[in-house]
Amino acid sequence: MSAPVPVTPIAAPPGHVRFRIFVDFWNLQLTLNEHVAKSTGQSDARVKIDFLALPNVLVAEAVKFLRPASYSLEGTIVYTSYNPRTPQDKKFHRWLTNWLDRQPGIQVVCFERRPKDSPKCPDCHKRVDICPDCKGAMAGTTEKGVDTAIATDMIRLAWEQAYDVGILATCDADLVPAVDYLNVKGIRIIQAGFPPQGAHLSRACWATIDVPSLLPQLQRP
Repeated sequence: MSAPVPVTPIAAPPGHVRFRIFVDFWNLQLTLNEHVAKSTGQSDARVKIDFLALPNVLVAEAVKFLRPASYSLEGTIVYTSYNPRTPQDKKFHRWLTNWLDRQPGIQVVCFERRPKDSPKCPDCHKRVDICPDCKGAMAGTTEKGVDTAIATDMIRLAWEQAYDVGILATCDADLVPAVDYLNVKGIRIIQAGFPPQGAHLSRACWATIDVPSLLPQLQRP
């Protein structure tokens, strides 16, 4: 995926606000799926997010809070992970690499998911590798590095004066320390979230965009 590159800040006119968007792909995707499943009664709802529309929709909502004289979207970074051992995730990785990462203003940061140990029996502490009912493998994969990458880029780009207001699309409370630090430095972070979920992060952020209310604008046909 695209490697981080130094950013040269450009002087903005008075009253101009520069936005940057940071998207936790799987947190956004799975939380949207869960919301639609609950609201529609579907057991396996899968929302097709329009990632070309997403940045402009979120910025348009953020502008309502700030009402700047003028504004610009400086870029969107999508953070995600995939399992290279499954055909479905290999296809997902090709989509990330060959399409999403090539769209104007969108950068993808992708991590390989790592195998995690199978669970242990709480009594004998022996690992349970095979499900006794369906005979499927119990060990899954784990995502490492996404939260750290988001926090690092938010702080790095703020230090490089590459944005004035960040939009953070996640409900992950692990990012609260980074948001708190940026608040102290005068950088406003607006959460794109799912009230009342992620209340800990939304309290740390300057404002919250209600993503479910924007679903008609964010969902591909």
